[in-house]
Amino acid sequence: MKSRLAWLALAGMLLLAGCAAFDSLTVYVSSTGDWPAERKPGSFAFERLPSQQAQAEDTAALEAAALGALLKAGFAPVAPGQEPEVLVQVGARDRLIGVQVWDDPLWWRGGFGSWRYGPWMGPYWGWSGWYQTPRYEREVALLIRARGDGRPLFETRAASEGNSAPGPRALAAMYDAALMDFPRLGLNPRRVVVPLPE
Repeated sequence: MKSRLAWLALAGMLLLAGCAAFDSLTVYVSSTGDWPAERKPGSFAFERLPSQQAQAEDTAALEAAALGALLKAGFAPVAPGQEPEVLVQVGARDRLIGVQVWDDPLWWRGGFGSWRYGPWMGPYWGWSGWYQTPRYEREVALLIRARGDGRPLFETRAASEGNSAPGPRALAAMYDAALMDFPRLGLNPRRVVVPLPE
């Protein structure tokens, strides 16, 4: 009876750990910069490159994803009619990469033209194929510059891999990871596990 309860408890813990994995994201963060030690986060405004101005809707989605991380780091959006203390540029990219079928635990393979072993040895003709799960490399970047002279103060990047292109939740989590240690600089790259926002 005790061993049965122990197995049930173990199964429950594994199930909870598996569920937690779906609510978090593993990200690799690299940060560089020269943020003055005495300087506090202040007001900010997003700054867009000409290419980002041409894709205003996509850029607005990136800015919305980064907003929560900036607020957690102590920044505040500039008040209307005021000058911001810093300017913030955001960017993101994703790239579809292939994986070898033997790297993926969910791969399957048929046997068209394979050889049959057993009491009736001989060629076997049937259907064959394999399934490859898509993999994406995802990266977000954020640059903070002083408004007055345009000097870069802090730059950070966060990268991850997954089976889908990054949606709003993944982008927000990646920006959270990118600014988690602001303004400190840590090991580059460093592994960070962050929860996905609701």
